[in-house]
Amino acid sequence: MTDAADSSTGYSHKAGASRPLPSSLDETIALFRHIFRNDDTLRVRVIENRHDHRIRCGLVYLDGMVDADLIQSGIAAPVMSFDFKEYGQEERAEWMEHLRTRIITIGDIMASMKLDELIGAVMGGKTAFFLDGYCGGLAVNTAGWNTRAIEEPTTEKVVRGPREGFTESLLVNLTLIRRRVQSSDLKFVFSDIGSRSNTQICICYMEELASPAILKELQGRLERVEIDHLLDTGYLTELIRDEPYSPFETIGSTERPDTVVSKIMEGRIAVLCEGSPFVLTLPYVFVENFQSSEDYYINYYYATFNRLLRVFGAFLSMSIPAVYVALITYSQEMVPSLLLLSIATARMAVPFPTVVEAVLMLTIFEILREAGSRIPAAIGQAVSIVGALVLGQAAVDARIVSAPMVIVVGLTGITTLLNPRLPGPLIIVRIWLLGFAFMFGIYGYFFGLLGLVIHLMSLRSFGVPYMLGVGSIRLQDIKDTAVRLPWWDMYLRPALIGVRNRRRRAHKKPARRP
Repeated sequence: MTDAADSSTGYSHKAGASRPLPSSLDETIALFRHIFRNDDTLRVRVIENRHDHRIRCGLVYLDGMVDADLIQSGIAAPVMSFDFKEYGQEERAEWMEHLRTRIITIGDIMASMKLDELIGAVMGGKTAFFLDGYCGGLAVNTAGWNTRAIEEPTTEKVVRGPREGFTESLLVNLTLIRRRVQSSDLKFVFSDIGSRSNTQICICYMEELASPAILKELQGRLERVEIDHLLDTGYLTELIRDEPYSPFETIGSTERPDTVVSKIMEGRIAVLCEGSPFVLTLPYVFVENFQSSEDYYINYYYATFNRLLRVFGAFLSMSIPAVYVALITYSQEMVPSLLLLSIATARMAVPFPTVVEAVLMLTIFEILREAGSRIPAAIGQAVSIVGALVLGQAAVDARIVSAPMVIVVGLTGITTLLNPRLPGPLIIVRIWLLGFAFMFGIYGYFFGLLGLVIHLMSLRSFGVPYMLGVGSIRLQDIKDTAVRLPWWDMYLRPALIGVRNRRRRAHKKPARRP
């Protein structure tokens, strides 16, 4: 049975995990063997001192999680050559202190007398060191597993800007942030989430900029998370977001270190997770869906044009099918006569209503998009392009759909690609508006649009309005929204984010006189 006490160790996995360690090395090793039974990655090594064979030490670690060469050079070799006789008949506690401070050459060492702390250290890639006769141990950081190399994120490519992206290693990701912010105000707060996985997460923020209220709210939500394992920050997004049933994300996500640093410098907070290359940023507002890190590296005229193009593309993506169905079904008088005649001619032999055409072609487009993103990259683009051309032309020739509908769906798909952060919400809103337009015509489209605006206005991200800056008439509040003004003109941070110091520019130190 899992929870039964072992006859040789008297250890119960649930009840005895926090009890002190036995002083006998053999009993300690037997205890670890019992805890990690049926785990073939457990490695136990007993070493003896060269000067006194009666002094025995033990090393416990998991294969594949540690650097074996570091264990040999940093722990085993120094301990085996250490002459305990120089210290006379001192207590084992004093010997262990000598080993921790003078003999073991690895810098990251934690002393503990609790079994659960040492078990967690071993599972985290550390080596547990024990001295026979001492009821305690050392957790030595010998982690050495392989990680993916730092490379450019495939989901956020830029023409101009840094090429580095986050990896699955939490330590590497923190280093990428620290390299860009060499300030003592940058704080890292660690915690574990997952009753079984014990996944390490890190909250990253600037102490003098981040809102204490938002930070406290975030920590409270993380403490209330109940889940047995955490594999990605996407889990946290669903568990701590404000509006769990809204299609719009109220917590940002990015793979780019420069994006995270820019958010932190505005007073936002970042959440990193071990094993995930995606970092959460919060609070998150609606206009951030149309912003790109490259906007800050190019001329502000082009950056503003690109942002407005993304906003216009998002509006077209969710509106074109609904407006087309509303005009062709209910309001033909609003369409120019020649255009209406051309559309009627193209639809003459099509057996389906306009809304059925739209739903059918939109579904086929989404199938092609999903297939193109899942199959190998070498043939993904070819399948998407050829599939769209072949199926579209074949559907028109077979009189299943009309040629104007192919144009409408193609334009809808292209404009969707302008905003890689909004494909999911745009699909849902598109269906929403299409349904209203089919039932109530052009008035239904505007009613659906009004409902969307009301929904967006009601959203909050950790207390911050989701539509922050969209309806503002103050120039300073819209300088970095759908437009981007020059850096010299953006001297204040957003007010409603809760930032403690709104001025972006630090006060210059007075020049020293000779």
